[in-house]
Amino acid sequence: MSGIDVQTQMTYQAHQEPFLSVVIDPIRTCAAGKVEIGAFRTYPEGYTPPDESPSEYQSIPLDKIEDFGVHAKQYYQVPIEIFKNSMDNAILELLWNKYWVDTISSSPLLHNRSFTNKMVQDCVQKLEQIDTASVSQSRFRMVMHEPKKRKEDHPLSKVSIDATKLASEQAQGLTNQVVKFALFKACQCKAQANSSAAAASTAMER
Repeated sequence: MSGIDVQTQMTYQAHQEPFLSVVIDPIRTCAAGKVEIGAFRTYPEGYTPPDESPSEYQSIPLDKIEDFGVHAKQYYQVPIEIFKNSMDNAILELLWNKYWVDTISSSPLLHNRSFTNKMVQDCVQKLEQIDTASVSQSRFRMVMHEPKKRKEDHPLSKVSIDATKLASEQAQGLTNQVVKFALFKACQCKAQANSSAAAASTAMER
């Protein structure tokens, strides 16, 4: 969360307990085809949490890493589960009946072009940063005999995760477009065939 999010959550926790921050990423949700959601609470002011290795890597844009690092120790993620009841299913069915045309005709690849470009540029900047830092770090290890980091902690592994996730989302978007094209192409051919058959039948009757 950003510094503003952390301060807002701290304020509400101090005056309106219990209070929980729920964050939904609409762009990532659209790109991945599933709800990207998280829940957070802040630690009490002055509390220092123990150092723990993160259970799952989180992709953070380069321009937000500094802000994340400043506030990373001030909040923690709360496990969540998403479930639906009968009323949710009824509402979703109504929404689908209303917006199914937009859903089928829209393309995440087109809607998220700006976001995708930013993510590609972010990966490039991170790679350039690694390339610059790797030379000085290798020299430092030769002099100080510093042990190497674990493979999963290496910045290159993290960039690889970001790039793989982005490529997977693009592949999913392309697959959806291919399926839509094949579906509507088949419907169009069938409609043309029926129209031709009807025209031929009319001509024969005459």
